[in-house]
Amino acid sequence: MNNLAVEELLRQALKEDIGVGDITSQAIFTEDHYSEGYLLAREDMVLAGKDIFSRVYSLLSRNIKIAFRYNDGAQIPAGEKFAIIEGPIRSLLSGERVALNFLQRMSGIATETRRFVEAVSDTGALIADTRRTTPGLRMLERYAVKMGGGKSHRYGLDYMALIKDYHIQAAGGIAPAVEKVRQQLSPFVKIEIEVESLEQVREAVAGGVDVIALENMSITMIEEAVEIIDNQALAEVSGNITIEQVPELAAVGVDIISSGLITQSVKAADISMRLQ
Repeated sequence: MNNLAVEELLRQALKEDIGVGDITSQAIFTEDHYSEGYLLAREDMVLAGKDIFSRVYSLLSRNIKIAFRYNDGAQIPAGEKFAIIEGPIRSLLSGERVALNFLQRMSGIATETRRFVEAVSDTGALIADTRRTTPGLRMLERYAVKMGGGKSHRYGLDYMALIKDYHIQAAGGIAPAVEKVRQQLSPFVKIEIEVESLEQVREAVAGGVDVIALENMSITMIEEAVEIIDNQALAEVSGNITIEQVPELAAVGVDIISSGLITQSVKAADISMRLQ
């Protein structure tokens, strides 16, 4: 991750939540009041974001100590106390919500991604995310996907060429669309194209693209498309694909299953911070 971008993000989140200060904690506790506590997993989860959690607190006080018992990517059982935290109570409470928001969001994504990955573990299919991420949080959410065992699709519009239906229509067909893109890009940039029919699959294969995304196709059509592609490009299916659909899609031989659900609609992990 880009450390400068991460620090800017965390600082902004703290400014948003703290404002001029935690007026309640300042009224109740003295500056030298120290406390200790722990992080509790209230459900089975995959950990992601422990360094982000720690960095939130490092921006508030040099005297806060945090010790995680697990690394990111680890499966943590419900009821587990997976980190110890101690330091000035004012700082601990000031950063609690921001630090937990990041940790819960990232761990929720990692946990859901792991479910998808395990659903295709006996196949060669890869689980990937999409650009359906929270604005400003893509870097963290993509990291969480990685901790869950998933892969990242293109990071942004400038990462790789992705030719969609409106590009095809404007260019006058698949062949001219691919040619126009190829003329503008370095040969080191990959080209993907979205197709909706078997005829378009054949055109995409003939065009020599790197990835063919199979859109709005039945399982039978996807299986036929994979046969036509015949390892001449990577075969991808994408969209709001659910965990229930994943095994069947993997079974017909696609290489990549991209789902926006693992970042866009995921439930935050249930984590609490208990202070004594």
